[in-house]
Amino acid sequence: MATLHVDIVSAEGEIFSGEASMVFAPASQGDVGIAPRHAPLLTNLRPGDLRVETPEGEEKFFYVTGGVLEVQPHMVTVLADSAMRGADLDEAAAKAAQEAAEKAVGAAGDKKSLEHARLQLVEAAARYRAVQKLKGKKG
Repeated sequence: MATLHVDIVSAEGEIFSGEASMVFAPASQGDVGIAPRHAPLLTNLRPGDLRVETPEGEEKFFYVTGGVLEVQPHMVTVLADSAMRGADLDEAAAKAAQEAAEKAVGAAGDKKSLEHARLQLVEAAARYRAVQKLKGKKG
């Protein structure tokens, strides 16, 4: 079976390094699926869940807040702004962050504050959706 090497790194350090049979990522223009021998690609990432399928059939889940995805025929590199392993996601914290961001949008007084609050809401909502998706996979 053909594989590709995957590295997921963020400012906090290396999150994952290993072989995969498939990678699914939240690209800026829509989700992408990357198989071995994929054409080279460089794209921005939006907040969302990233999934790595290992050659053994195991699925590994991660959450990224954004960043850059680089694809080469036998290698995928994710340079994430921030990343977490799926097991480290906290549903209550994600829901609280989403609610706080919603309040910030409503309380924003000027255009700059509103734009910042909306960006926080997009990230918080994506994190909460990732937690819900992972919860569904476990149950």
